[in-house]
Amino acid sequence: MTIELSPIGVIKNPFRDRIPKGWETVEARIVVNDEWADALHGVEEFSHLIVLFWLDRIPRDSILMRLHPQGCEELPLVGLFATRTPCRPNPIGMQVVEVLNRSANVLTVRHIDALNDSPVLDIKPYLPRGDCVRGAVTPQWVTQLAKRP
Repeated sequence: MTIELSPIGVIKNPFRDRIPKGWETVEARIVVNDEWADALHGVEEFSHLIVLFWLDRIPRDSILMRLHPQGCEELPLVGLFATRTPCRPNPIGMQVVEVLNRSANVLTVRHIDALNDSPVLDIKPYLPRGDCVRGAVTPQWVTQLAKRP
């Protein structure tokens, strides 16, 4: 089976080669292609959106079946599907972003870990009823990772 995707826009931010520490606080713009601008109507009423984007600069030969999350050797070796590594069979990034502003076809957001000019595949509203799972369980290493500086 072949799947064809067409970007609906691009991400604009200062991250050229890598995602730095503190990326969560940096403002970015999502510039939606003119043909999809009208489809943004109403998104500014949401505080958060889910953005799906293509990790277009990830080397395809760097995919590992098992890895230490974020390269931390003290964490267990787990399968890539148990992590958010960008090195994936289909390099699709996903992030919940905070909506700061919308002006025509441009969304200003915060909290996106994508490189500048990454293609945007889709934008969806964040819906607490379905997107926030009460009582969700994660492995202990996720808690350890969250405590790292």
